[in-house]
Amino acid sequence: MSSDKIDQLFDYVQERCLWQFFSRSWDRQENIDGIIRTATDLLTGVDPKRDQPMDRLFYADAKIMVADFRERFPWITAIEPAEVRALMGTLRERIVDLAITRSQNHELSHSIY
Repeated sequence: MSSDKIDQLFDYVQERCLWQFFSRSWDRQENIDGIIRTATDLLTGVDPKRDQPMDRLFYADAKIMVADFRERFPWITAIEPAEVRALMGTLRERIVDLAITRSQNHELSHSIY
């Protein structure tokens, strides 16, 4: 797996996806996990869950992101599903590290919220 590919996807998410910056750490984590999981399903040909309202929300955001990935990064359609899963897992880890783990926003885990 190429770090250049991860950099391309990470830069896209940082530039275009506001769901990574919800106001609480648990909310950020839920959105990052749900959208990346759903996008991974879409990229690997798996029909994602859409039973619950949150599943449908994740699907709506993931569908747009995946369409952009396919348009901007044509290499993503040529890689095997196992590599897509690994790539998306690494992308998720990087987003969590930046948006939650290393965030200096103290409101993310403030006790009164």
